[in-house]
Amino acid sequence: MVNDNSKTVEINRLKSPLKYDDCKVYDSHGNEIKGVETFSKLQYVIEPDSNILSDDEILEYAPNSKEAAKVRLRRGVGNNSDVMLIYDSLPWIIGFYYTILICIAIPVVYGGNKSLMFFVLILAILPLLYLYYIFNLKQYVDKSAKKQVKKSGFPTIGSTRENHESEGLESLKKYADEIEDLKASYDSKESAVRKLIEKRFEPPQITYERFMTIIDKSHDLFYHEAESALNITQLAVEDTPRVKNELENKINTLKSIIDQIEDLTNELVINISSDDKSDDDVKNLVDDMENLIDSVKDYK
Repeated sequence: MVNDNSKTVEINRLKSPLKYDDCKVYDSHGNEIKGVETFSKLQYVIEPDSNILSDDEILEYAPNSKEAAKVRLRRGVGNNSDVMLIYDSLPWIIGFYYTILICIAIPVVYGGNKSLMFFVLILAILPLLYLYYIFNLKQYVDKSAKKQVKKSGFPTIGSTRENHESEGLESLKKYADEIEDLKASYDSKESAVRKLIEKRFEPPQITYERFMTIIDKSHDLFYHEAESALNITQLAVEDTPRVKNELENKINTLKSIIDQIEDLTNELVINISSDDKSDDDVKNLVDDMENLIDSVKDYK
Protein backbone atom coordinates (compact mmCIF):
# COMPACT_ATOMS: atom_id res chain seq x y z
CA MET A 1 0.00 0.00 0.00
CA VAL A 2 1.36 3.41 -0.95
CA ASN A 3 1.74 5.90 1.90
CA ASP A 4 3.00 9.46 2.21
CA ASN A 5 6.43 8.34 3.36
CA SER A 6 7.00 6.02 0.39
CA LYS A 7 5.98 8.82 -1.97
CA THR A 8 8.38 11.23 -0.28
CA VAL A 9 11.22 8.70 -0.52
CA GLU A 10 10.48 8.09 -4.20
CA ILE A 11 10.28 11.82 -4.97
CA ASN A 12 13.59 12.43 -3.20
CA ARG A 13 15.15 9.58 -5.20
CA LEU A 14 13.97 11.10 -8.47
CA LYS A 15 15.27 14.53 -7.50
CA SER A 16 18.65 13.41 -6.17
CA PRO A 17 21.75 13.82 -8.39
CA LEU A 18 23.03 10.77 -10.20
CA LYS A 19 26.26 9.13 -9.04
CA TYR A 20 28.97 8.16 -11.52
CA ASP A 21 31.34 5.34 -10.60
CA ASP A 22 33.57 3.21 -12.82
CA CYS A 23 31.74 4.23 -16.03
CA LYS A 24 28.39 3.31 -14.49
CA VAL A 25 25.56 5.52 -13.28
CA TYR A 26 23.54 5.00 -10.09
CA ASP A 27 20.65 6.72 -8.35
CA SER A 28 20.74 7.76 -4.67
CA HIS A 29 19.61 4.25 -3.63
CA GLY A 30 22.48 2.60 -5.47
CA ASN A 31 20.39 1.25 -8.33
CA GLU A 32 22.20 1.24 -11.66
CA ILE A 33 20.64 3.51 -14.29
CA LYS A 34 20.75 2.37 -17.90
CA GLY A 35 21.42 5.00 -20.54
CA VAL A 36 18.87 5.87 -23.19
CA GLU A 37 20.82 6.25 -26.42
CA THR A 38 19.58 7.84 -29.63
CA PHE A 39 21.41 8.82 -32.78
CA SER A 40 22.11 12.29 -31.37
CA LYS A 41 22.62 11.85 -27.61
CA LEU A 42 22.98 9.57 -24.61
CA GLN A 43 21.03 10.42 -21.47
CA TYR A 44 20.48 8.83 -18.10
CA VAL A 45 16.98 9.16 -16.69
CA ILE A 46 15.67 7.73 -13.43
CA GLU A 47 12.46 5.83 -14.07
CA PRO A 48 9.82 6.12 -11.33
CA ASP A 49 8.82 2.95 -9.52
CA SER A 50 5.43 1.68 -10.57
CA ASN A 51 2.31 2.13 -8.42
CA ILE A 52 3.82 4.78 -6.13
CA LEU A 53 3.37 8.12 -7.87
CA SER A 54 0.28 9.40 -9.65
CA ASP A 55 0.42 10.44 -13.30
CA ASP A 56 0.64 14.11 -12.31
CA GLU A 57 3.49 13.37 -9.90
CA ILE A 58 5.35 11.42 -12.60
CA LEU A 59 5.07 14.42 -14.93
CA GLU A 60 6.25 16.68 -12.11
CA TYR A 61 9.24 14.74 -10.79
CA ALA A 62 10.29 12.55 -13.74
CA PRO A 63 9.24 14.52 -16.85
CA ASN A 64 11.97 12.99 -19.03
CA SER A 65 11.23 9.38 -18.14
CA LYS A 66 9.52 6.78 -20.29
CA GLU A 67 6.64 6.64 -17.81
CA ALA A 68 6.08 10.38 -18.25
CA ALA A 69 6.10 9.92 -22.02
CA LYS A 70 3.38 7.26 -21.67
CA VAL A 71 1.31 9.60 -19.48
CA ARG A 72 1.57 12.42 -22.04
CA LEU A 73 0.55 10.09 -24.84
CA ARG A 74 -2.42 8.80 -22.85
CA ARG A 75 -3.52 12.38 -22.21
CA GLY A 76 -3.21 13.33 -25.86
CA VAL A 77 -0.39 15.86 -25.40
CA GLY A 78 2.48 13.58 -26.38
CA ASN A 79 4.51 13.84 -29.56
CA ASN A 80 6.87 11.79 -31.70
CA SER A 81 9.73 12.44 -29.26
CA ASP A 82 7.74 10.63 -26.56
CA VAL A 83 7.21 7.68 -28.90
CA MET A 84 10.94 7.58 -29.69
CA LEU A 85 11.75 7.68 -25.98
CA ILE A 86 9.53 4.66 -25.31
CA TYR A 87 10.92 2.77 -28.31
CA ASP A 88 14.49 4.01 -27.84
CA SER A 89 16.09 0.83 -29.22
CA LEU A 90 13.88 0.77 -32.33
CA PRO A 91 16.24 2.76 -34.63
CA TRP A 92 19.05 0.30 -33.99
CA ILE A 93 16.80 -2.72 -34.51
CA ILE A 94 15.40 -1.34 -37.76
CA GLY A 95 18.90 -0.37 -38.92
CA PHE A 96 20.13 -3.91 -38.28
CA TYR A 97 17.00 -5.35 -39.93
CA TYR A 98 17.48 -3.40 -43.16
CA THR A 99 21.20 -4.14 -43.23
CA ILE A 100 20.40 -7.86 -43.24
CA LEU A 101 17.59 -7.35 -45.74
CA ILE A 102 19.86 -5.47 -48.17
CA CYS A 103 22.39 -8.30 -47.98
CA ILE A 104 19.61 -10.72 -48.92
CA ALA A 105 18.08 -8.45 -51.55
CA ILE A 106 21.23 -7.91 -53.61
CA PRO A 107 21.65 -11.53 -54.79
CA VAL A 108 17.87 -11.84 -55.20
CA VAL A 109 17.77 -8.82 -57.52
CA TYR A 110 20.74 -10.08 -59.53
CA GLY A 111 19.14 -13.53 -59.74
CA GLY A 112 15.98 -12.04 -61.24
CA ASN A 113 13.60 -14.28 -59.30
CA LYS A 114 10.40 -12.24 -59.24
CA SER A 115 8.75 -14.28 -56.50
CA LEU A 116 11.69 -13.78 -54.18
CA MET A 117 11.88 -10.10 -55.13
CA PHE A 118 8.21 -9.68 -54.22
CA PHE A 119 8.82 -11.43 -50.90
CA VAL A 120 11.79 -9.13 -50.14
CA LEU A 121 9.61 -6.13 -50.99
CA ILE A 122 7.01 -7.28 -48.45
CA LEU A 123 9.74 -7.67 -45.85
CA ALA A 124 10.89 -4.11 -46.61
CA ILE A 125 7.37 -2.72 -46.20
CA LEU A 126 6.52 -4.46 -42.91
CA PRO A 127 8.73 -2.24 -40.68
CA LEU A 128 7.28 0.86 -42.37
CA LEU A 129 3.76 -0.29 -41.51
CA TYR A 130 4.86 -0.88 -37.92
CA LEU A 131 6.40 2.60 -37.75
CA TYR A 132 3.17 4.08 -39.08
CA TYR A 133 1.29 2.25 -36.36
CA ILE A 134 3.44 3.30 -33.40
CA PHE A 135 3.67 6.92 -34.56
CA ASN A 136 -0.11 7.19 -34.79
CA LEU A 137 -0.46 9.25 -31.62
CA LYS A 138 -4.24 8.85 -31.43
CA GLN A 139 -3.95 5.16 -30.59
CA TYR A 140 -2.27 5.96 -27.25
CA VAL A 141 -4.96 8.33 -25.98
CA ASP A 142 -6.96 6.97 -23.08
CA LYS A 143 -10.55 7.18 -24.30
CA SER A 144 -11.87 7.62 -20.77
CA ALA A 145 -9.53 10.56 -20.22
CA LYS A 146 -11.36 12.53 -22.88
CA LYS A 147 -14.55 12.34 -20.81
CA GLN A 148 -12.98 13.44 -17.54
CA VAL A 149 -13.68 16.98 -16.39
CA LYS A 150 -11.68 18.56 -13.63
CA LYS A 151 -13.63 19.36 -10.47
CA SER A 152 -12.51 22.97 -10.47
CA GLY A 153 -13.51 23.49 -14.07
CA PHE A 154 -9.91 24.01 -15.17
CA PRO A 155 -9.22 23.52 -18.90
CA THR A 156 -7.78 20.10 -19.69
CA ILE A 157 -4.29 19.77 -21.09
CA GLY A 158 -4.22 20.11 -24.83
CA SER A 159 -7.86 21.16 -25.04
CA THR A 160 -7.02 24.33 -26.93
CA ARG A 161 -3.96 23.23 -28.86
CA GLU A 162 -5.93 22.04 -31.90
CA ASN A 163 -7.88 25.30 -31.97
CA HIS A 164 -4.73 27.36 -32.24
CA GLU A 165 -2.68 25.21 -34.58
CA SER A 166 -4.80 25.78 -37.66
CA GLU A 167 -4.94 29.58 -37.40
CA GLY A 168 -2.52 32.49 -37.10
CA LEU A 169 0.80 33.38 -38.67
CA GLU A 170 3.27 30.58 -39.23
CA SER A 171 6.05 32.76 -37.79
CA LEU A 172 4.15 32.97 -34.47
CA LYS A 173 3.45 29.24 -34.24
CA LYS A 174 6.57 28.66 -32.13
CA TYR A 175 5.13 30.96 -29.47
CA ALA A 176 1.81 29.10 -29.50
CA ASP A 177 3.60 25.76 -29.16
CA GLU A 178 5.68 27.07 -26.25
CA ILE A 179 2.58 28.37 -24.49
CA GLU A 180 0.80 25.03 -24.87
CA ASP A 181 3.85 23.26 -23.43
CA LEU A 182 3.88 25.68 -20.50
CA LYS A 183 0.19 24.99 -19.89
CA ALA A 184 0.85 21.25 -19.74
CA SER A 185 3.74 21.84 -17.34
CA TYR A 186 1.67 24.15 -15.16
CA ASP A 187 -1.23 21.69 -14.91
CA SER A 188 0.98 18.91 -13.57
CA LYS A 189 2.81 21.21 -11.13
CA GLU A 190 -0.41 22.77 -9.85
CA SER A 191 -1.95 19.36 -9.19
CA ALA A 192 1.14 18.31 -7.23
CA VAL A 193 1.27 21.43 -5.07
CA ARG A 194 -2.44 21.20 -4.21
CA LYS A 195 -1.96 17.65 -2.93
CA LEU A 196 1.04 18.71 -0.87
CA ILE A 197 -0.85 21.63 0.67
CA GLU A 198 -3.64 19.25 1.67
CA LYS A 199 -1.10 16.97 3.33
CA ARG A 200 0.69 19.77 5.18
CA PHE A 201 -2.27 21.97 6.15
CA GLU A 202 -5.50 20.13 6.80
CA PRO A 203 -8.72 22.04 6.07
CA PRO A 204 -10.41 24.10 7.40
CA GLN A 205 -7.29 25.80 8.81
CA ILE A 206 -6.87 29.46 7.89
CA THR A 207 -3.42 28.68 6.52
CA TYR A 208 -4.89 26.00 4.24
CA GLU A 209 -7.55 28.40 2.95
CA ARG A 210 -4.99 31.11 2.27
CA PHE A 211 -2.71 28.74 0.38
CA MET A 212 -5.53 27.33 -1.74
CA THR A 213 -6.80 30.84 -2.47
CA ILE A 214 -3.40 31.95 -3.77
CA ILE A 215 -3.13 28.78 -5.90
CA ASP A 216 -6.57 29.56 -7.35
CA LYS A 217 -5.47 33.11 -8.10
CA SER A 218 -2.27 31.82 -9.70
CA HIS A 219 -4.34 29.49 -11.86
CA ASP A 220 -6.65 32.29 -12.98
CA LEU A 221 -3.74 34.59 -13.75
CA PHE A 222 -1.79 31.88 -15.57
CA TYR A 223 -4.67 30.91 -17.84
CA HIS A 224 -5.68 34.53 -18.42
CA GLU A 225 -2.16 35.34 -19.62
CA ALA A 226 -1.88 32.09 -21.59
CA GLU A 227 -5.17 32.54 -23.44
CA SER A 228 -4.41 36.20 -24.05
CA ALA A 229 -1.06 35.25 -25.59
CA LEU A 230 -2.65 32.49 -27.70
CA ASN A 231 -5.21 34.98 -28.99
CA ILE A 232 -2.35 37.21 -30.13
CA THR A 233 -0.73 34.34 -32.04
CA GLN A 234 -4.09 33.51 -33.59
CA LEU A 235 -5.32 36.98 -34.51
CA ALA A 236 -2.17 39.00 -35.27
CA VAL A 237 -1.88 39.91 -38.94
CA GLU A 238 1.82 40.81 -38.71
CA ASP A 239 4.67 39.57 -36.55
CA THR A 240 5.89 43.04 -35.66
CA PRO A 241 8.52 43.63 -32.92
CA ARG A 242 5.74 44.93 -30.66
CA VAL A 243 3.72 41.73 -31.10
CA LYS A 244 6.74 39.53 -30.41
CA ASN A 245 7.73 41.64 -27.39
CA GLU A 246 4.22 41.31 -25.91
CA LEU A 247 4.27 37.54 -26.45
CA GLU A 248 7.68 37.22 -24.84
CA ASN A 249 6.54 39.26 -21.84
CA LYS A 250 3.51 37.04 -21.35
CA ILE A 251 5.60 33.88 -21.73
CA ASN A 252 8.03 35.20 -19.11
CA THR A 253 5.07 35.79 -16.79
CA LEU A 254 3.90 32.20 -17.34
CA LYS A 255 7.39 30.90 -16.60
CA SER A 256 7.58 33.02 -13.43
CA ILE A 257 4.32 31.54 -12.15
CA ILE A 258 5.53 28.01 -12.90
CA ASP A 259 8.87 28.68 -11.18
CA GLN A 260 7.11 29.88 -8.03
CA ILE A 261 4.73 26.92 -8.03
CA GLU A 262 7.77 24.66 -8.37
CA ASP A 263 9.63 26.45 -5.54
CA LEU A 264 6.57 26.08 -3.31
CA THR A 265 6.32 22.38 -4.17
CA ASN A 266 9.96 21.76 -3.32
CA GLU A 267 9.66 23.65 -0.05
CA LEU A 268 6.56 21.70 0.92
CA VAL A 269 8.27 18.38 0.14
CA ILE A 270 11.21 19.37 2.36
CA ASN A 271 8.87 20.72 5.03
CA ILE A 272 6.74 17.57 5.17
CA SER A 273 9.76 15.26 5.46
CA SER A 274 11.51 17.46 8.06
CA ASP A 275 11.24 16.92 11.80
CA ASP A 276 11.39 20.68 12.38
CA LYS A 277 8.33 21.89 10.47
CA SER A 278 8.76 25.64 10.23
CA ASP A 279 6.19 27.40 8.05
CA ASP A 280 8.23 30.59 7.57
CA ASP A 281 9.90 29.61 4.30
CA VAL A 282 6.63 28.27 2.89
CA LYS A 283 4.73 31.41 3.84
CA ASN A 284 7.47 33.60 2.34
CA LEU A 285 7.03 31.79 -0.97
CA VAL A 286 3.29 32.38 -0.84
CA ASP A 287 3.94 36.07 -0.17
CA ASP A 288 6.17 36.15 -3.25
CA MET A 289 3.39 34.58 -5.31
CA GLU A 290 0.92 37.21 -4.08
CA ASN A 291 3.39 39.95 -5.00
CA LEU A 292 3.81 38.51 -8.48
CA ILE A 293 0.04 38.38 -9.01
CA ASP A 294 -0.37 41.96 -7.78
CA SER A 295 2.50 43.21 -9.95
CA VAL A 296 1.03 41.63 -13.10
CA LYS A 297 -2.41 43.10 -12.31
CA ASP A 298 -0.85 46.52 -11.72
CA TYR A 299 1.00 46.28 -15.03
CA LYS A 300 -2.23 45.46 -16.87
